[in-house]
Amino acid sequence: MLREPVAEFLGVVVLVVFGAGVNCQVLLSSVPGVAASPKGDYLSVCFGWAAGLCLGVWVSNGISPGHINPAVTLVMATWRGFPWKKVPGFIFAQTLGGFIGAALVYANYSHAIDIFEGGAGVRSMKTAGVFGAYAADYLPARAAFFSEALGTALLVLVILATTDAARGAALCPAGLFPLVIFVTLLGISAALGMQTGFALNPARDFGPRLLSAAVGYGGAVFSFRQQYWLWTGVLAPVVGAQVAALFYDAFLYAGAEGVVGRLTSAGGKQPAMVDEGAEAV
Repeated sequence: MLREPVAEFLGVVVLVVFGAGVNCQVLLSSVPGVAASPKGDYLSVCFGWAAGLCLGVWVSNGISPGHINPAVTLVMATWRGFPWKKVPGFIFAQTLGGFIGAALVYANYSHAIDIFEGGAGVRSMKTAGVFGAYAADYLPARAAFFSEALGTALLVLVILATTDAARGAALCPAGLFPLVIFVTLLGISAALGMQTGFALNPARDFGPRLLSAAVGYGGAVFSFRQQYWLWTGVLAPVVGAQVAALFYDAFLYAGAEGVVGRLTSAGGKQPAMVDEGAEAV
C-alpha cells in the first residue's frame, strides 16, 4: 500500500532538491559574501529543474506511475482510468515530497540565505522565490494564470502523446520517457518560464511554500498578490492539464479507456482507429 505513494514522495523530493537547489545557488551566489563570482544564470535554473524532473520520474517510475505532479495524477484519473481511490494518497505524498525536498535545500543553504538577507534568521520576499514560484511585478493576474496553465498544458500534452499505447513505441522507446520529460521542461522553462517561475506543479510550489512559511518567511508567502499561490500555483496547472487532455482525447486519442472513447462506446460507436501505418508501428 505504501510503495506507490512513497515512490511519488521520493520523486518529488528529487525534483525539488535539484530545482530549489539550483534556484538557491544562482540567486545566493550573486552577492560577494556568498561566492567570489556568480554560480550560474537563468539557463542554469532551466537545466536544474529539467534534470530534477527527469531524475524524479526515473526514481519513481516502475514502482508508481511516476506522476510526481498532482495535476498529472488528476488527468490520469479523469482521462486514463487511474483509480480515484489512490488520488488523495498520491497528492498528499507528492506535496509532502515538496515540503521535505525544500527542507533539505533550506538546511543546505540556510547560512548563505543569512548572508544574502543581511543577518541570521532574517527572511524576506527577496529570497522566498527560491522555494515557491512568484510572478514578475509587471504581470497581471490573468496573464500569470494563463502562463502557468499554458506551460502545464504543453507538459501534459507531451506526456499523453508519449504514453499513448498506439503511438508510444514509435515516439518514445522504453526507458527513455524521462529524457523526453527533461527536454520538455527545458523547453518550457527556456521559452515561457521567465514571468512566473514555471511552477507547473502544485506539489512543487505548495510544499516548498509551506516550508518557507515554517522557517521564518511567514504568511507573506501565502498573502502575496491575493492568494497567488492558490489560483496560479494550484488551480492554473490543474486547469491547463485538463484542457490539454480534453484536446488530445477529442482529436488525437484512439484508446477506449479515455472519456471520449468511453462515451462513444456507450453510444454504440467504436472509437476512431489509428491509421494502418500507426497501427503497424
